[in-house]
Amino acid sequence: MEITWLGHANFRLRGREGVVVTDPALWKGAAGRTTADLVTVSHPHPGHNQAALVGGEPRVISGPGEYEVKGIVVTGVATYHDAEKGKKRGKNTAYVIGFDDLLVCHLGDLGHLLSTDQVDQMRNVDVLLIPVGGGVTVDAAQAVEVISLVEPRVVIPMHFRVGDLDPSLDPVDRFLREMGVADSPPQPKATFSRSNLPDGTQVVVLEPRAV
Repeated sequence: MEITWLGHANFRLRGREGVVVTDPALWKGAAGRTTADLVTVSHPHPGHNQAALVGGEPRVISGPGEYEVKGIVVTGVATYHDAEKGKKRGKNTAYVIGFDDLLVCHLGDLGHLLSTDQVDQMRNVDVLLIPVGGGVTVDAAQAVEVISLVEPRVVIPMHFRVGDLDPSLDPVDRFLREMGVADSPPQPKATFSRSNLPDGTQVVVLEPRAV
């Protein structure tokens, strides 16, 4: 599976069964750039729900439930965009996406620590895509707590400050310090298979490709 970060919470997951795009955003020149078989939308915010920009007539999923598209199996897990059960910012859906013999979890704009039931629905996740910038999502310290609950093999941070974009968010450096990672140079993409997953939990920082 090849994972590319397009920026913010927007990823492209490319595998043998097809292509998944998460939380598509309105990037400059984005229209027609990305095609997919499946699009996941964590919540109805313009920075996360621009499914119309994704080519290929994908199936769009925007809520909890169980889905299967072209052999790609998805479980939408009901969560919230804040720590008050949605009273401030509403609901959020995290997605556990299974294909290429791997489980990838995209947490969207998660705004709280996970319950036991939510963790159970994320059991055996291999790659966790997690917001770390704070503000309207969990911050660096809370992200580390979430990671300790899910216990993924790979962690890819998202939803943090990049250059002049998202100035209200923390940079990724704060999260790396919380994780005890001394240095993690950004990579253009990451490729994983069942055979090359790390034994422990590895942090992989990606370069945003569409900003």
